[in-house]
Amino acid sequence: MGSQGIRVAIQAMDSIAGPRPGVLFLVATPIGNLGDLGIRARELLRDADLLLAEDTRHTAQLLHATGVTRTAGAIESLHEHNERERVPRVLERLKAGASVALVSDAGTPTVSDPGAPLVRAAIEAGIEVVAVPGPCAIIAALSTSGLPTDRFTFEGFLPARTSARRKALERLAAEPRTLVFYEAPHRLRETLEDLARILGGDRPAAVAREITKRFETTYRGALSALALRAAQDADMNRGEIVIVVRGAPEAGAADEVEADRVLRALLVEMPVSQAARLAAKLTGRPRKALYDRALALSPDE
Repeated sequence: MGSQGIRVAIQAMDSIAGPRPGVLFLVATPIGNLGDLGIRARELLRDADLLLAEDTRHTAQLLHATGVTRTAGAIESLHEHNERERVPRVLERLKAGASVALVSDAGTPTVSDPGAPLVRAAIEAGIEVVAVPGPCAIIAALSTSGLPTDRFTFEGFLPARTSARRKALERLAAEPRTLVFYEAPHRLRETLEDLARILGGDRPAAVAREITKRFETTYRGALSALALRAAQDADMNRGEIVIVVRGAPEAGAADEVEADRVLRALLVEMPVSQAARLAAKLTGRPRKALYDRALALSPDE
């Protein structure tokens, strides 16, 4: 059978079995510097049958700036307010053989950005999901922080409310892996103060802002020093921010971490001396050492 006969046979089989399913591409886009848009990503933004964007206006600006032309109607929105209702229609297009490229406003889709419901639905429907990797603020900040990168946990945005944020940090106080957070610039100072208060002011950390952009800056130092700088330096509280914090000391220091956790809980309800006495009974550690530590932890002393 010649090549033409093979093509005819394949077409006949396709007509019987139905169209082959398409592919959902998760395309990472620049977080600041347009030069970070890769060749493969650019080709998909240009050629995919459907381009799904968190904000179509923002993506249209990216396409224009990078010389990518799309036909009218080939870009649709997919964001946190409409993604669930739009997933079924996108799935139908994928099942019919369309190639779909998903982008967020910046960085890697589904990482603190919309798209996760679509990815789950596509996988459940047997649709191939392919990552087109590229810029990611988490990895960029982590790699330049100077802190351990072999094991880390990304916690996204901490709660905006003070009480909820502090409770979340209490749960992370003994976490040995490097901690990575996103934070809004207007909350940076109070978040660093809570990090210092709960995790320890001497815990090494880094604050990366405006990654890959003109005013990119990374501040490194102890949490207490970074909190103080955030209170004094207005520039530190501008732009997109990633906070990286060294994890809790392992093994031998675990008892100290637990003692601090107990003391912080007790100091909310009782004076320093009483908290130290009760903490000594609960942890088995010396009361004098716990009293000195309670003095350091208590905001009223």
